[in-house]
Amino acid sequence: MADKKYLVIVESPTKAKTIRKFLPSNYIVEASMGHIRDLPQSASDIPAALKKEEWAKLGVNVDEDFEPLYIVPKDKKKIITDLKSKMKDVATIYLATDEDREGESISWHLLELLKPKVPVKRMVFHEITKTAIQKALKETREVDDKLVRAQETRRILDRLYGYTLSPLIWKKIAYGLSAGRVQSTGLRMIAERERERMRFKRSVYWDIKAQVHPAADKKALFEAKLTSVKGGRVAGGKDFDGLTGKLVDEKKVVLLDEKKSKDLAKNIEKAEWKVTSVEEKTFNSKPAIPFITSTLQMEANRKLGMSSKDTMRTAQRLYEEGLITYMRTDSPNLSQEAINAARNMVVELYGKEYLNPEVRQYAAKQKGAQEAHEAIRPAGAEFTHPDKTGMSGRELALYELIWKRTMATQMKEAEKASMTIKIEAGDAEFSASGTRILFPGFLRVYVEGSDDPEAALEDKEVILPVLKKGDSLKAATITPDMHETKPPARFTEASIVQALEKEGVGRPSTYASIIGTILDRGYVRKEGSALVPTFTGMAVIQLLENHFEHLVDYSFTSEMEESLDKIAYGEEDWLKYLTKFYKGKGGLAKKVEEQDKKIKPEESRTIHIMKDGKPMDIKVGRFGPYVVEKGEGKEEVHASIPEDIAPADLDPEQIKELLKNQANGPTPIGTDPKTKEKIYCLVGRYGAYFQLGEVTEENPKPKRASLPKGKDPKTATIEDAIQALSLPRELGVHPETKKPILANNGRFGPYVMHDGNFRSLKKEDDLFTVDLKRALELLNEEKGASRRGGKVLKDFGLVAKLKKKVQVLDGKYGPYIKVGTKNITLPEDKRDPKVIEKMTEAELASIVLAAAKK
Repeated sequence: MADKKYLVIVESPTKAKTIRKFLPSNYIVEASMGHIRDLPQSASDIPAALKKEEWAKLGVNVDEDFEPLYIVPKDKKKIITDLKSKMKDVATIYLATDEDREGESISWHLLELLKPKVPVKRMVFHEITKTAIQKALKETREVDDKLVRAQETRRILDRLYGYTLSPLIWKKIAYGLSAGRVQSTGLRMIAERERERMRFKRSVYWDIKAQVHPAADKKALFEAKLTSVKGGRVAGGKDFDGLTGKLVDEKKVVLLDEKKSKDLAKNIEKAEWKVTSVEEKTFNSKPAIPFITSTLQMEANRKLGMSSKDTMRTAQRLYEEGLITYMRTDSPNLSQEAINAARNMVVELYGKEYLNPEVRQYAAKQKGAQEAHEAIRPAGAEFTHPDKTGMSGRELALYELIWKRTMATQMKEAEKASMTIKIEAGDAEFSASGTRILFPGFLRVYVEGSDDPEAALEDKEVILPVLKKGDSLKAATITPDMHETKPPARFTEASIVQALEKEGVGRPSTYASIIGTILDRGYVRKEGSALVPTFTGMAVIQLLENHFEHLVDYSFTSEMEESLDKIAYGEEDWLKYLTKFYKGKGGLAKKVEEQDKKIKPEESRTIHIMKDGKPMDIKVGRFGPYVVEKGEGKEEVHASIPEDIAPADLDPEQIKELLKNQANGPTPIGTDPKTKEKIYCLVGRYGAYFQLGEVTEENPKPKRASLPKGKDPKTATIEDAIQALSLPRELGVHPETKKPILANNGRFGPYVMHDGNFRSLKKEDDLFTVDLKRALELLNEEKGASRRGGKVLKDFGLVAKLKKKVQVLDGKYGPYIKVGTKNITLPEDKRDPKVIEKMTEAELASIVLAAAKK
């Protein structure tokens, strides 16, 4: 048996490398590099023999049982050839792709293309450890046709949806736009939230806050807030209707304005302040359930600032390195092995007093949770401590998050005590609340919303002095406080994932692609962490809602997901389902044909917005959003709307100003002292900018510069303009290339540039004072390192033996050496920060030279 060879096929080289460690030397492990074939992406992919077939453009033959046209991309042909060559001398082939539908589909496609003549076994595991791999080798099965069919149905469904609707959107709005099944539903959620913000009416209300202390102890200050006046509850934000701005029930509350609150504050200055009641309760809080795909994405976004796409990419890396279990799962279930590992580690690190007496186990809420059988947790029967992973940067941060969350599940509940003190002062009643942590329990390792448990323990506690009914208090300060009601918050990546999950839209593997797609298509943009729909996105969803409402209806999309699940369980016929969806009465094909005749392009390109009772019509064109004014006997005036203005933030006054400036022509804000040309402050598609001189035939592109961030075009001065137009600044020449290094301001903020290489300035850097030395530091950083938390671990400067500048950087996949423009991975035994710190130039040079010989 030992002389026989076996071929194991996985998706990625990293996964192959990890699995190889747990298999005998006669097992050949190769990577398919993901999917090896798919539906055609463009007309050039379609085989010559089928180019004349109309259905081939769709990639699905809807008249022949929805038969898909699968194409092997050019970059995958060599992989197929290599795999065929490797399988010639093997006794058995093991397909070890991921355990979900996507992985099952990849295995099926491999079978179809390779057509092996030796036995083929499907190998399934949800973690890459020695135990799991050896168990999977013994407990193989055949490729699950039902899972494959469910994935294929999803792929066909999405292709029919996108390729049937997108051409219609091209015709009616603008070429290049498109629609996607789950992406459109996600876009609708974001657009609906923006409309809620448009309808929102601001309300102002006042209350009073006071700093008080026991009469005998001035140092024991605590804050109390006004709750009632003459027995009537003081109105707060929740008492107002967000759409009308009016009180929901005026009879139930006392509404204070500025005068009333100030008069009341004055009246209670000399009043007797005394405690009327002290109420203390003890309560316990439970740890959060283990991570599933959606909650991991939410928490990584909230705590680490990682996008859903980055979270899944990083988690994939951790899984393939054998550090965590499979990261696409709906199930919060923990195996007995995981429970034992967590409980043993809790005792080892924190002591028995922190271990929950009973084992905590968690069950999935939805049927679809069988795709993967366990929560996302550290892999193996013994969890690797974060300090011993060899990881750094994002990988370490995400692993630590998963490790902490899993550990917390088996720890005791946190015991807390809450105290509420009621205080009387004349006609007013105040209230103060505090919380004490009696026993931290799971909070010792994991606190939601914080990455520092020790700091969070302090933040969670608000300690009030020991008081009893009748005690006298003194008010140190009494401050009338104005509040404004706030519009519904825009979605973040964390909250949109939560909303999609709640509505049953998409599955774990799709959340990241939903968000990524609507961002990439320009339907949504990010403003900080908020997801803001663009006017183009609003136009697309408006067309779909007006003419294909059922396709973006949340329940309809959720039902589609349930049908796909039923196909995976063998409970529903895939062909009948596709036929009904596409060709049935009211099916997609017929619906698009009918609506094509009804939809007027001009109407589709116009977004109707109501703001403060005033209607606004915004047009969407090839070059972005704009407004049009029709004058009597005059030509139409068109004015671009800057793309950084959110739909809900646009108001009639801004439109009026844009049209006025466009109609009257620009007014100069001053004259450039050097060129004597007039300087203008203008507003265009990408926001406000300064312009030196006018557009003429001789000078079709006058010099322009973006306004510095935070500057208002209405108050911009000639000094601001001269400074901005002085850019780019030449800081000097690069010591190696002798090419200039420039500092400039761009659409995405200030940056330094050298030979086509750009780096954004940090918050502490000033565009107009940054010098050559600082620019070189920034240019030496790995691109995007600041976003990933990367940093220079050790700077060797110019290494004589190599005749180049060398640094050791903390990169996306751990520490590596940067030699000029080349990156070299550090050997495993040299990756520890302490080892890096002690590394000599000679050691470094030998690593670099050895890598060059490979």
